[in-house]
Amino acid sequence: MKWIGARPIRSSGWAFQLLSHAGIWGLLFCAVVLLTGAQISAAEGLHAPQESASHQDHANEHHSDHHASPGPAAWEGSAAGVAYSEFNHHVAGWLLLIIALAELAQAMRPSRSIGAARFLLPGALGVTGMFLLIWSDHEAWPIGPMSLFDTLFGGDPEILQHKLYGVLALAIASIEMLRRLGIVRHAGWMVPLPAFAIVGGWMLFAHSHGAHPSAHKIAMHHAVMGTLAITAGSSKLVGAWRQEHGQGMLSRWEALWSTLILLIALQLMFYSES
Repeated sequence: MKWIGARPIRSSGWAFQLLSHAGIWGLLFCAVVLLTGAQISAAEGLHAPQESASHQDHANEHHSDHHASPGPAAWEGSAAGVAYSEFNHHVAGWLLLIIALAELAQAMRPSRSIGAARFLLPGALGVTGMFLLIWSDHEAWPIGPMSLFDTLFGGDPEILQHKLYGVLALAIASIEMLRRLGIVRHAGWMVPLPAFAIVGGWMLFAHSHGAHPSAHKIAMHHAVMGTLAITAGSSKLVGAWRQEHGQGMLSRWEALWSTLILLIALQLMFYSES
């Protein structure tokens, strides 16, 4: 009788545990979606008059001095500027695809070693960081006419965000490489990667390409990517917490993390500003 009476309790506990996981994820997803909607609505209300004023100022400057050299506003939205931006996003998408597939393979085979594939994430992330630092902005240092001082202290938020993304990507790549080599073993070192995804996702909501004719479309692209990044980082963080506390279902959280990263990669690969 004692053994029979224990079965429903164990089964009920399993069901409650599964429900709790679904509830946590559902609440997390709903919160991110609501925050995204609020951010988009606020951005639309704030940017519309600013864009109109920016276009008017640009028109006035053009009429007042038609011999002036083209500035950043002239580059944004031009055929060359759009091609340059789309190329950068596509390269980032392919690098992120490598990360997503490597992480997905590890999530699908958690009990097996995937050898050198575990170094694909830090390797691709490091290349992404270097690419952003060097190639993110055509007018900025080191490939553009701007000096390092002007690049960092010139007051252009788009350039600063690109460079900050590059520095953070290199830092996280270094941490992940050391962690996967077994040089750093403390559980706290698992936090920077998902934290980078969450913080980077929030930064995308404030990322702007200036006076661009497709500014609304670009903002929507970034809002979707930001939502996916925040959700992916949150799932990775939950997975790290569960691993630290010796709980199961780690592979499911890892699969969710890698799947969301895969969606971001696909969006970047087909990114368009035209």
